[in-house]
Amino acid sequence: MAERITGYTELVGLIAYPIRHSSSPAMQNEAFAKLGLDYAYLAFEVDNDTLEDAVKAIRTLKMRGSNVSMPNKTVVHKYLDAVSPAAELCGAVNTIVNDNGKLTGHITDGIGYMQALKDNDIDVIGKKMTIVGAGGAATAIEIQAALDGVAEISIFNRKDEFWDNAVKTVEKINNNTKCKAQLFDLQDLDKLKEEVEGSYLFANATGMGMKPLEGQTYVPDKSFFRKDLIVTDVVYYPRETEFLRMAKEVGCKTMNGLGMMLFQGSAAFELWTGQPMPIEYMKEALDIKY
Repeated sequence: MAERITGYTELVGLIAYPIRHSSSPAMQNEAFAKLGLDYAYLAFEVDNDTLEDAVKAIRTLKMRGSNVSMPNKTVVHKYLDAVSPAAELCGAVNTIVNDNGKLTGHITDGIGYMQALKDNDIDVIGKKMTIVGAGGAATAIEIQAALDGVAEISIFNRKDEFWDNAVKTVEKINNNTKCKAQLFDLQDLDKLKEEVEGSYLFANATGMGMKPLEGQTYVPDKSFFRKDLIVTDVVYYPRETEFLRMAKEVGCKTMNGLGMMLFQGSAAFELWTGQPMPIEYMKEALDIKY
């Protein structure tokens, strides 16, 4: 890294909290180095209270842009100049691009998740999925899955601050795609089991299982899984959450969040640099395994 930094090096950030565990700095900097690009990527612990100042810093420091993760994805748009159509539909932003002081928000999470499924030989198109979550990443996945051709999506979430967002997501999917979406209360575990039983894929799209919730899961026992069920998690640290561990014990094919992290990062990389990320090289360099 020291050999690459110059007076012309462009800075890209990652603003989230917590974020020190993230693999994104290693991934993005390795890709910059591989292609000989004069960029550097750093992580900054920023929550909602300091988010506005952090966005101002992107302009002030003339940063090329930033990734955005929890808990900032659904609120950062308030401080931007524009958002992409996909980000507007999702109500979330995970990538900011700075074009000469104009900050535009994009969402690449859904694209990353769907590409990771394909890369892992999982075909959910025309089938039913059940997903837990209604935050920024979950919404992006749900919207993109519907746009790509998933036939039915059952969304489960607690009746918390994200519930109203989930209601809007279901309306958007049902009004703008051919996919049938339904929303259920996550506290209704009998309904969760029933929906999972009729699904091809079961996904956790929340932070459950990552710090500080390691070892925790919304699923109370292994009876929620069956051998031919595909089970995925957006969490990638730890690589195997309790959710995935239980599914593996039943014999399910599982996928952690590393693939989504790689492919959403690849889409962001291209937005900043105009060049595609060297995917196969990155898999090997970062030991990315699902």
